[in-house]
Amino acid sequence: MCGIAGFVDTELSLNRAEQLIDNMCQIIRHRGPDDQGVWVGDGAALGSRRLSIIDVAGGHQPIFNEDQSILIVFNGEIYNYLELRKELQERGHHFDTNSDTEAIVHAYEEFGDDCVKHLRGMFTFAIWDRKRRRLLAARDRFGKKPLNYYWDGQRLIFGSLAPRSNPSWKLAFQGKSTLSLLMSI
Repeated sequence: MCGIAGFVDTELSLNRAEQLIDNMCQIIRHRGPDDQGVWVGDGAALGSRRLSIIDVAGGHQPIFNEDQSILIVFNGEIYNYLELRKELQERGHHFDTNSDTEAIVHAYEEFGDDCVKHLRGMFTFAIWDRKRRRLLAARDRFGKKPLNYYWDGQRLIFGSLAPRSNPSWKLAFQGKSTLSLLMSI
């Protein structure tokens, strides 16, 4: 079990954003006792708690693409990641890890939002596209991995659990359907 957390809020200071994402990750520590990774910038923050299973040494998150313009936090397992990885390498993508997470980053580069159509597995993830200042958050069609979110018209928060580290943000749950949530700032 792993967990993700994050938010998009252009009004928070860098210091406050770093504190908030760390707090959100501490709340989900029980979902991933082996590792924590966070990234803050561009008015967004992504965090991950990891139970290391695939690519124990190289799977630290967030994981980036080659030029560091796209990053991902991920919870789950992509069953077809080896086949997808091979296809993406044949299309010119370079991989730095052996993790299924990195296959999603390159699938997003190659297929855009349709990357989710190429994934077989149980998953939830959030991709931050730094060039487009845009978030793609998605989960598998059956909702095996949780993805909760709240959007108030100015800020978006999301996570594997209700993001309780800031009491002024309430929680909204999206239901059982596939989620593809897009936000540009």
